[in-house]
Amino acid sequence: MTAPSLDPDNPFAAPSSLPYGLPDFARTRVEHIAAAVRVGIAQEVAEVEAIAAETTPATVENVLDALEATGDLLDRALTVMSTLLDADPSPELEDLEDELTAELSAHDDAMAMHAGVHVRLVELGDRVARGEVEIDAAGRRLLDERLRDVRRSGADLPTEQRDELRRINARLAELESAFSRAVVAASNAAGVRVSDPARLVGLTEDEVASARAAAEDAGLEGYLLELGSPTQQEVQARLADRGLREEVHRAATTRGASGQHDTRPLVVEIARLRSRRAALLGFRDHATYVTQVVTAGTPDRVRELLAPLVPRAVANAQTELEAVQEVLDAADGPVAPWDVTWATQRLRLARYAIDDAVLRPYLELDRVLEHGVFAAATALYGLTFHARPDLQGYHPEVRVWEVKHDDGTGLGLFLGDFLARPTKQGGAWCTTLVDQSHLTGARPVVLTVLNVARPAPGQPTLMTWDDVVTAFHEAGHALHALLSDVRRPSQSGTEVPQDVVEVPSQVNETWAWDPALLRRYAVHHASGVPLPDDMIDRLRRAQQHGQGVATTEMLAATFLDLAWHSMTESELEAALPGGARDVERFEQAALAAVGLDVPCVPPRYRSTYFAHVFGGGYDAAYYAYLWSEVLGADLVEWFHENGGLGRETGEVFRRELLAVGGCVEPMVAFERLRGRPASPAALLARRGLA
Repeated sequence: MTAPSLDPDNPFAAPSSLPYGLPDFARTRVEHIAAAVRVGIAQEVAEVEAIAAETTPATVENVLDALEATGDLLDRALTVMSTLLDADPSPELEDLEDELTAELSAHDDAMAMHAGVHVRLVELGDRVARGEVEIDAAGRRLLDERLRDVRRSGADLPTEQRDELRRINARLAELESAFSRAVVAASNAAGVRVSDPARLVGLTEDEVASARAAAEDAGLEGYLLELGSPTQQEVQARLADRGLREEVHRAATTRGASGQHDTRPLVVEIARLRSRRAALLGFRDHATYVTQVVTAGTPDRVRELLAPLVPRAVANAQTELEAVQEVLDAADGPVAPWDVTWATQRLRLARYAIDDAVLRPYLELDRVLEHGVFAAATALYGLTFHARPDLQGYHPEVRVWEVKHDDGTGLGLFLGDFLARPTKQGGAWCTTLVDQSHLTGARPVVLTVLNVARPAPGQPTLMTWDDVVTAFHEAGHALHALLSDVRRPSQSGTEVPQDVVEVPSQVNETWAWDPALLRRYAVHHASGVPLPDDMIDRLRRAQQHGQGVATTEMLAATFLDLAWHSMTESELEAALPGGARDVERFEQAALAAVGLDVPCVPPRYRSTYFAHVFGGGYDAAYYAYLWSEVLGADLVEWFHENGGLGRETGEVFRRELLAVGGCVEPMVAFERLRGRPASPAALLARRGLA
């Protein structure tokens, strides 16, 4: 089978000639992506057919390694497409996504269910078992995973059921894409307009200026408070106007629950189709299907891991809410959800004399990067970061650094897109643009995306403390990709089970709190004076403040995710007799069932804007953040027991965990480093729940 080729003028016609294979964003147009995806599909089909048609005995080289080389064009095009959709979309690109969704879903199914590939994988497995083929541990692990994934794809199903599975997958791809876009649109539409600047008392000058600029950008008078991803909005912690806090809270919590951007029908259909797909594949429910391939193993194991946290978190949250009530004026009446973060900040300021208004002047973006995030990577791994203004990203604000080893040899590229934009999705994330691989000779290229509030013109970019911790967190993902040292791209860097992918980032964010590092990067942008030692001490002591509420919010979102995905299709129908109208009632019942229906502490995400789960990616897996934090806190304790932030500990961590990617079973690697199974004790202590 001969596959078509691309027009030579298309930037995807050959692998990028830019340093480290950086995608050529400057030359890329939507029509280039469209052509590359469609030709890439045809090329991958031809490549896979050739592997399946091979008549020589199956070997590691002509099966496993050959499969690694398939789909290069398609992967390069989709990487650029998904990067742009998340961070710099256009209506034309979103239209293309709609056009391609069904084609890509059908292609994914065809590749996953390919009978000829299944035969070759089974043949290779048999030859390995008979001792006819040598295979190393990483190859054996990959072979087992590929055989498992073929079965999980439905390749063994009768034709009629395979066809139904394809239809379900295609529809889910459409629904998840629609949900993600609807959440962005709902969040943008729900921004709160303010005409009287007196109502903004409590916000910093920069925040007021940003709100004014946001209104201007939207063609509105006055000020516009834009919404972030989670339920609790950052500005609620600082707005003195209780009525405005309530407006912001209601706008945030009702996103997607009505009107033009109502996501409730999408939520119900996505949950139902995932349940039906699981049943077709022989699983009780979607959560059982998902957890089979991660370290937890089963949904029950997830519940066993997290259930002990619930009563401790709720008890602490109740104590914190009692303290919040004392902060409110008698005229305010009982504490309400929109009071919690505001009063918590007042208490934090009273107890520790520290808050974002105090800290932000010391947290200038470039200094945090150079003397904080990058300096930690230097201290641990000997890496250095060198600005490359000659290289371009997908937007003028994207910055590029070349990362080098301590001997000066190049390691890869680090891209940063740090400022909030109206079209950018909320939150923060890290994307690998090029996977490290000895097989292909590729070196890593990674992108970190934040949403730091845009400063007023001519002013420095000042971060909140949460921004700083997030920057260190996402850099942890980037370092996982950059320090990968594996043969095959499918086992590179962050290609690990989903419930441990957050472990390196959880560990790395800890360095934001390191006193010696803080003194280097927390420097007043105007005076040049470092953050005083007593403020550093107060910041560290304030770390546990409000953790009862924060942990309860996180647990509520986690158990809400599990509730949606631990039901059969018939159980979902019984739980939602009114369909989309019953989404809120379903949430209330799910949280009450596990003791997380805490007044004034809503889930970190409600179903209608829970993009992690219904936009795809963390469905039945949101627990991974807390499970990774258990492992991460335990590993941080190991660092402190063995010298802390330094090259010796960094080298061991790199060698045992970061470099091996998906080549080693994660819990085996963990126990080899830690010398024992994971314990939640360190996390409980960190969050003040011990």
